[in-house]
Formats: sequence, structure tokens, C-alpha cells
Amino acid sequence: MKILVCISNVPDTTTKITFTDNNTQFNTNGVQFILNPYDEIALARAIELTDGGSGSVTVINVGEANTEPTIRKALAIGANDAVRINASPHDAWFVAFQIAHYIKSNPFDLILTGRESIDYNGSKVAGMLGELLDIPSVSIIKKLEIDGDHATVEREIEGGKEVLTIPLPIVAGTAEGVAEPKIPNMRGIMSARTKLLVVTEPVEAKTFSNWISYETPAPRGRVKLVPADNPSKLVDLLHAEARVI
Repeated sequence: MKILVCISNVPDTTTKITFTDNNTQFNTNGVQFILNPYDEIALARAIELTDGGSGSVTVINVGEANTEPTIRKALAIGANDAVRINASPHDAWFVAFQIAHYIKSNPFDLILTGRESIDYNGSKVAGMLGELLDIPSVSIIKKLEIDGDHATVEREIEGGKEVLTIPLPIVAGTAEGVAEPKIPNMRGIMSARTKLLVVTEPVEAKTFSNWISYETPAPRGRVKLVPADNPSKLVDLLHAEARVI
């Protein structure tokens, strides 16, 4: 079985976010970039599914040369090879379009993504890939099993769980529970240096969105403490100031 895992290069969750050029550009100075945590889950499950030589795992990233350390980490974790589409990921549509174009010439049995990237939190790429490739896609899955040429996935819905059995190939957006992220060992780190990393150029894609500007959340307001023995004061504040009652 051939599995493709789509990975993103994202700022570490502890990063202090700032912007430049009149709030039109993300300031990357001093920012530590990491492999998107949800993509790590997808990669871990792909490695489990192919354990023992029952398949291969390829990772793919749409990004410029500065994303290669992240790609090498994915190779160190256990991916067999990697592809980098040499372009800045403008938006989810651009990323999905580039990956779909690659898959059309290099088919896979299973395409995995994280449920979302932790920078933009769009949850769009998996669905777009399914549409562009004209194959089933499902998000946000909590379990994934493969039996022959069918996948069984489980996801949470309001009031319960949904279990689907779908013929391969499919696109699946993974969430917590599918697998535990793996930590690369020394052998994996050393072998990652020699694993194949193919760099391809992007294809022309229409632009449907443009970033106008960014802004950070408003600072938190001052906190007012109300003595526990004065509940009427709390009610007055909720009514007169917070206006929630």
C-alpha cells in the first residue's frame, strides 16, 4: 500500500506572533518552525499501517527551501521518501491544487492530512483534495483501519460516533486518537540524511483569495474581583457592565 502524508511547516505553539509591513506580513524573525502536530498524527498512523514492509510512506510539502528541516524530521520519524513542491503556500486552495496535481501523476492508495494546520486552522485541504481528485474524503477522523481495499474510519458527531467503510483510495483528515506521534531515534535521524527528497516546481493555479492584513487579538481587559459573600455585586456587574443578563 502506498500512503501519502501531507505535512505543513508551522510556527511553534509558543511563538509570539508579530507582523511587519503595516500588518500585511507575518514576521518570521526568531520564529521556531515545527512539523504541524496534526500531521505528525497522520504520519504516525501511516507508519503503523506500513510496518513490516507492507507498504511505503511518502510525505509531501508545499513550501520553499526553508521547510526542508521539517521534511527531514518527517523522514527521521519513519517516512520512506519525500516531495517538496517549491512554492510559498499562499492558501489552502493553492496547497490542495499543487498536491492534487502531483497525485494525478503519482497515484496513492491512501492520502492523509492533519485535521488542520495550527497556524490558520482552516481544515480545508483534505476536502479540497478529495474534490480535485474525485475520490472520497472524510474529516475529522479519530480512528483509521485498513482491510484489503477498504478503509474503516470513525469520527465523532453530535451525540455519538459515526463509523464509515470506504473503498480506497480516499483522503482522510486525522485528529487526536488516530495514533500517538512518534519521536525520531538516532538511527532514524541518521538515515533521514540519505533518504530521497524530490523537489518539483509548482504548476500555475488561479488565485481566489488575497491577504489584506493581519491583526492580533485584543488585549484582555482588567479583571474585577467580587467577594464571595457579596453575590448581589456580581449580579449588578453582569447586568450593568458585562450586559450578559
